[in-house]
Amino acid sequence: MLGYGYLLVAIILEVCGTVCMKLSDGFTNTLPSIGTYVFYGLCFWVFSIALKTLEVSIAYAIWSGVGTALIAAIGIAVFKEDLNWLKVVSLLFIVAGVVGLQYSSAMH
Repeated sequence: MLGYGYLLVAIILEVCGTVCMKLSDGFTNTLPSIGTYVFYGLCFWVFSIALKTLEVSIAYAIWSGVGTALIAAIGIAVFKEDLNWLKVVSLLFIVAGVVGLQYSSAMH
């Protein structure tokens, strides 16, 4: 269960790194650029700890799926990106895939 805690921290760090990357404006703004490297470095370190106890296929699917959904929500809410039906359906497919992988792992 501790692996999922590390995974959650890795997801949060990855989302922070991605937001910093957006704010860095192509790595031309110093502070967000540094934040990108710091958050991603920490993210990969914590994710590697999570992988000690979690299956890589499940952990990576959750990490990328939840991270993608959170970044999409932040993009819409903070950066005023467009929200349309195709984006919503696509995100739902990602979530469904993550849930499906989690259940397939539980079947063993």
